[in-house]
Amino acid sequence: MAERKPIETWLTDMDGVLMREGIPIPGADTFIKKLRESGRPFLVLTNNSMQTARDLHARLRRIGLDVPAQNIWTSALATAKFLERQHPGGSAYVIGEAGLTTALHEVGYILTDTEPEFVILGETRTYSFEAMTRAVRLINNGARFIATNPDETGPSTEGALPATGAVAALITKATGKEPYFVGKPNPLMMRTGLNAIGAHSETSAMIGDRMDTDILAGLEAGMETYLVLTGLTAPEDLDRFPYRPTHVKDSIADLVELV
Repeated sequence: MAERKPIETWLTDMDGVLMREGIPIPGADTFIKKLRESGRPFLVLTNNSMQTARDLHARLRRIGLDVPAQNIWTSALATAKFLERQHPGGSAYVIGEAGLTTALHEVGYILTDTEPEFVILGETRTYSFEAMTRAVRLINNGARFIATNPDETGPSTEGALPATGAVAALITKATGKEPYFVGKPNPLMMRTGLNAIGAHSETSAMIGDRMDTDILAGLEAGMETYLVLTGLTAPEDLDRFPYRPTHVKDSIADLVELV
């Protein structure tokens, strides 16, 4: 096997890698600080489409992780970039929060519930029966179905919450139409992120805590992958998957010396 080129760009998941339930994981602050001091391009990725990059910057800064907004890449931003390239200047009915609607507005999309070209489903804490019914009827009338990410549940301090993938399954059951998921593990999210910072997959690495999203997306995008064991994947889970990460580390703290 050909030896990989040195890593020049780092991509990392947020929840389970840099923080867990709103608390920074030891070593995350040092890792981010060293990345910034190195001048190397990097991105913090999240499948959650609820918040804008500026909102996430403020959220991370409050817990001691100073990540500039331009170094944050969300499934909402990836979705907007995908639509801008595939169908510029389009219209969409959106179920989601400010992170998604802002991203779509910024690429020139019109948000409407009257004959939209797309129905776009993202993360929200206020999924309503009325909105889902509207989405079903619009899709049945010809609107194309896009979802920001396939995550079926999300974390909270009280336990799992139904997320975009679960609501997408409901709409699919009612319409017979599968959505196109833009977020991880779709390597499109990684590639649009790399393009946004002028980086290349051959010299990039992805750090994640989930085999089925972070590691799979990094693998399919052609990147070196690092699985950290501070999130959802435990060591005994590794053999359940037909693919492997390039490296397995206990936590982000073990990667500081590699920057």
